[in-house]
Amino acid sequence: MTRRISWTLLVLTSVLLVLAVVPLAVLMTGRERVTYRDSQRSATRVIAAAAEEHLSDHKPALTMRRELAAAARAGDCAAVYDASAHLVASTPCTAAQGEEAVELVRDVLAGHEPEPPESEGRLLAAEPAGEVRRPAGAAVLARSAAPLDARIAAIWGWSAVIGVAGLAASMVLSVRLARWVGRPLSVLDASARRLGEGALDERADVGSGPPEVRRLAGTFNTMAARTEALVHGHRAVIADVSHQLRTPLAALRLRLDVLATGAEDGIAAELAAAQEEIARLSRLVDGLLAVARAEQATPRPTAVRTEAVVAERVAAWSPVAEERGVRLAAVSGGPSPVVASGAGHLEQILDNLIANAVEAVDEDGSVTLDVRSEGDFARVRVRDDGPGMTAEAKEVAFRRFGNREARGTGLGLAIVHRLVTVNGGTARLEDTPGGGLTVELRLPLWRESGSGQGGATKILTGSEEDVSEFPSADGTA
Repeated sequence: MTRRISWTLLVLTSVLLVLAVVPLAVLMTGRERVTYRDSQRSATRVIAAAAEEHLSDHKPALTMRRELAAAARAGDCAAVYDASAHLVASTPCTAAQGEEAVELVRDVLAGHEPEPPESEGRLLAAEPAGEVRRPAGAAVLARSAAPLDARIAAIWGWSAVIGVAGLAASMVLSVRLARWVGRPLSVLDASARRLGEGALDERADVGSGPPEVRRLAGTFNTMAARTEALVHGHRAVIADVSHQLRTPLAALRLRLDVLATGAEDGIAAELAAAQEEIARLSRLVDGLLAVARAEQATPRPTAVRTEAVVAERVAAWSPVAEERGVRLAAVSGGPSPVVASGAGHLEQILDNLIANAVEAVDEDGSVTLDVRSEGDFARVRVRDDGPGMTAEAKEVAFRRFGNREARGTGLGLAIVHRLVTVNGGTARLEDTPGGGLTVELRLPLWRESGSGQGGATKILTGSEEDVSEFPSADGTA
């Protein structure tokens, strides 16, 4: 914006200066030429008047020669011609005696007013001696055009200086104006970006810039304060619900354990079934809380090396997979991409996907994780050779309890989808060639210049951050 405003004002000022300075310089140049010509013609008339006394009245040529001498001292060349265009007297220089001067004299003697020509850097002027219709002769004055050219050059030079000074002043003022307008907007943009990245206490500066920008900053601060209060309120509600639900569930489970001790076989079986329902309810509560926390997530992106996180999660889930007789492996398609993701989010995403895949495949099945870069994104695929999903199930799989065929709570993929999208990525489901389900994630690559985190360069590998903020929803979709 600063550059656009500056260039716009600079172009506008340039146009105004051209429209003002150039016509003024042209006008002054024309006036200077007229003044110079009038001065030359006045000097020529003086010589012509002295020549008339000699040519018409036959007086001594003393006055005429005195005027010619004065013209010579002034640096001019002058000559006097009689009615037959014959040279009568002249200054030592011969610039007023050439063919052009003679032609000019003949035109004057014939009663014409020719346009004075320029010869060899000198301007010629001719005036009749006596009456215009019947002149007794003519006087010719040749004056150097150098003074006139110098004055004209000075006029254009000063005009150029004025134009450049005006452009410089305009540039300074336009840059200051553009910064006055653009800098608060840039600060407001940065504040909005940081607020979107999770800094809920971020506020914009309302003390600089135009009134409209200050009002916009004030409105932004009001919105940010309300958003912060709303998010904190939701987090408080989740914390209260978590405490209020988990505590009675734990107490109920302990009481069932006590009742099951020493109970008869029939009653013990009923109590065991009740304990299973209590455990299922606990998992459901944990899953709902995890989804709610994921939906409220406003992550601050950090640089996460995907290959290290994938290797760590594969190692963590390998014992579970071996126990179920499932082959769990990771493959790499080149250099490890570094993605921009909230701390712990990629670990939570992979935990839910691996848990779902391991639970879905039969014994001797396989689960494969594939990571590679594609343009500005990193593609992460989790493939299994299990039963897969129907087209109807895939359409609703990312919704809460959307998949009625799920063996667990049906919240795992909802958490995955929320965490992927909140980090600027996408998630989709497709069939695995040969049978099974493939979950494909596209996560944005880390760009330090556009991260908005003050140039942070710490790269997380998964083991450096606590990932317990979003607990797994029992490991199944």
